[in-house]
Amino acid sequence: MGRQLLLEHIAEPGIETFAVYRKKGGYASVEKALKTMTPDQVTEEVKISGLRGRGGAGFPAGMKWSFLDRKSEKPRYLVCNADESEPGTFKDRYLMEKIPHLLIEGMITGSYALGAKTSYIYIRGEYMYIVGILEKAIDEAYANGFLGKNILGTDYSLDLYVHPGAGAYICGEETALLESLEGKRGNPRLKPPFPAVSGLYASPTVVNNVETIAAVVPIINNGGAEYAKIGIGKSTGTKLISASGHIKKPGVYEIELGVPVEEFIYSDQYCGGMLTNRPLKAVVAGGSSVPILPADLILKTAKGEKRLMTYESLSDGGFVSGSMLGSGGFIVMDDTTCIVRNLWSFARFYHHESCGQCSPCREGTGWMEKVLHRIEHGHGHMGDIDLLVDVAKKIEGNTICPLGDAAAWPVASAIRHFREEFEYHVKYPEKIKNPKHFAIEPFLSEKKLELVN
Repeated sequence: MGRQLLLEHIAEPGIETFAVYRKKGGYASVEKALKTMTPDQVTEEVKISGLRGRGGAGFPAGMKWSFLDRKSEKPRYLVCNADESEPGTFKDRYLMEKIPHLLIEGMITGSYALGAKTSYIYIRGEYMYIVGILEKAIDEAYANGFLGKNILGTDYSLDLYVHPGAGAYICGEETALLESLEGKRGNPRLKPPFPAVSGLYASPTVVNNVETIAAVVPIINNGGAEYAKIGIGKSTGTKLISASGHIKKPGVYEIELGVPVEEFIYSDQYCGGMLTNRPLKAVVAGGSSVPILPADLILKTAKGEKRLMTYESLSDGGFVSGSMLGSGGFIVMDDTTCIVRNLWSFARFYHHESCGQCSPCREGTGWMEKVLHRIEHGHGHMGDIDLLVDVAKKIEGNTICPLGDAAAWPVASAIRHFREEFEYHVKYPEKIKNPKHFAIEPFLSEKKLELVN
């Protein structure tokens, strides 16, 4: 299955406890960093590794760390974004639930590199049971001298806290997260200033995803250069993928970046192929916010090359024929899937989760939900299809945070690749109103659409 850096010991009985985690080599990166490396050397190893943010944006983590204003006299903070709310993504939950000390170790090592004396794990409100798991692990770390005053006898001290949110997708955006952490309404901030200069409590702050921070542990243990040898090109290391949908083996997989998409879907070591062996219709590769791709384009690029599980390969072709690796929420759909119904479900989510601060997002997400509801329930008009495209264009790029883009991209890509399906809903409303689950087959040779019995 390839090299396992984060999930290597995930099945070890008792790995959630300090004793077992320590026995398996846990907290070695903290010892190495604090006793043999300077903070700048830790940051440099992360830069050398080529690690990119695993929360969706894919920005180089080491570069983000280097932007931190180290000349400021204000305290510095490392904040972990554990507000995992992207539909289709559940890898961070798995990591925190099964091996919480890995995240805590990464937080300590990362905080040392940044010079943070206080750090936070901001976790989504729906993960309340994981708050207890994390706090128990943090208490164990304090009891064994890895948190608190003068860690391991050095002059470095760190306090770590878990802060649950109230269940808002918008708080996955780093500045909205910081607003919430400060006790305010979770509205995204205008940038600049960026968090690296003015973040939590107007102080220099780095916000990283759970998986990103956990990956710091093997990077420091093995060296950035060794980590960079895994993967392809600028997509280095391993990546956790949340696989769901019409596959035989849904779950969380750690892959070496560069695995062909076809192998990931059909290989027994990963998804195990299509459930009930029906044909593949489409895939949402990186969570609900990324463009959907039909079967032919998710398996191969527009150039006819094998599509790989990398940032570059999945985005090859731009939004016309490509997608994004995003947060790794890999949703597989067979030919019984109704694309319109799926898109309407996504649109309902984004309308509900919009904070309402920006007019294009506040109004546009509502319009997209209404129009998709109309089409899906047999009341649509042909003009509605182009109306959806127009509304999506007016949202994209016109909001403070990326939620507007996240709502617009699925709509634009679904219509681009499956327009005939939207037209079918408009032409045959009497069939669409049938409450029985239905789906629309791809075009037959006669260019006709038929319902699946």
